[in-house]
Amino acid sequence: MHENDDPWQPGPRPAWVRSLHAAVDPRWISLNADELLDSARRETGLDDFGGDEFLTPYRIFLRACEDEAKLHALGRMLVRGDVLTWLTNRLRLTDARRHDPAIAAQRIERPIFITGLPRTGTTILHELLMLDPTSRVPLHWEVRLPCPAPEAASYASDARIARAEEELQLWNHIVPEYRAMHELGARIPVEDIQITPPSFVSDELMGRHIVPSYAAWYASADKSVAFAFHRRFLQHLQSRHARARWVLKSPSWLGLLPVLFGEYPDARVVITHRDPLKVLPSVVSILYSTAFVRSDAVDAEMFKGWFSPETCRALLDAMGAFRDSGAIPQNQFCDVLYANVVRDPARAVEQIYARFGLPFTPELAARIRDYAAAKPRGKHGTHKYDFAALGRSAGEERERFRTYQERFGVPSEG
Repeated sequence: MHENDDPWQPGPRPAWVRSLHAAVDPRWISLNADELLDSARRETGLDDFGGDEFLTPYRIFLRACEDEAKLHALGRMLVRGDVLTWLTNRLRLTDARRHDPAIAAQRIERPIFITGLPRTGTTILHELLMLDPTSRVPLHWEVRLPCPAPEAASYASDARIARAEEELQLWNHIVPEYRAMHELGARIPVEDIQITPPSFVSDELMGRHIVPSYAAWYASADKSVAFAFHRRFLQHLQSRHARARWVLKSPSWLGLLPVLFGEYPDARVVITHRDPLKVLPSVVSILYSTAFVRSDAVDAEMFKGWFSPETCRALLDAMGAFRDSGAIPQNQFCDVLYANVVRDPARAVEQIYARFGLPFTPELAARIRDYAAAKPRGKHGTHKYDFAALGRSAGEERERFRTYQERFGVPSEG
């Protein structure tokens, strides 16, 4: 237990973080919306952001960061850095599209999206599908630093990889416990929700920061804006390095299936399933730690309220209702149990390929088995979380999810 008896809070801040906070006044780090726009223009020498629909949520988000996020000095530095990256990426992506009109003609056909509740095996499944040389997955480095478009010939040796690695590992240096929760690396596949922040219509912004007013705005926002930007981003990435299909993943898409199919009507969607009583405390723990990267004033009760059993059940019910509506043919969905991915990852991927009519080769099966054997669970430590810390009755919550578990054959994990 930590000295403040908070079961969610990671360990003490590293000494270098404490020293930085003692020396730097957060007010020195500007999050002024107009100043950041001007900085992005100066850095790039460009002034076309590709439309101005992002400006309203952009300003709402920055105001929430000022008034609500309770950012410490390092947190303000990270927010400023992120926002400048997103703004400069908008400028450079727009400029690239202007100079190369062929980017807009790129076709995104039958992309595979992996989704499900968080902590249900979406990450490892994404990494396994990456092993197919005919598939294209977005890697951390190219999503953070997409311009110029990655080239097939230099994809594995691009100089941006090292820069992105340093930026990503900063999270682990600030909160060392994060490494055991979610592996970060420039060459590791990234959740494609991280493509959407430059649109400023993204729940990635709520996942990293305590921004209730932005969350309230986002709840009724037009999410199709984010997916339109998502398509433009993929077109850019594949313009000089294309493969047969995109394989993407984000738990965020579970609650946005109608919007996803609105942008990608031929998408194939893999939905992962796991005992919700294992999911709930794990999600609260990682949300707490993600916000703790940027703030010392993180309230676990807020995250317990944000990702509550009621919220979780509502997401699952909406997913089931959308599938039952017949809006999308059932053969565009594939259900995968977390337990099966853990037990026999090659077999789990083979079943996905069979569902979507894709060839599954012995070579791919061997790659999957080798990859899984070389990546044992807990290699960066154990992510510890406890359902009891939620303050809920396990029996009542088990009953809440009974019909969901019965419908999809989801085993209880104790």
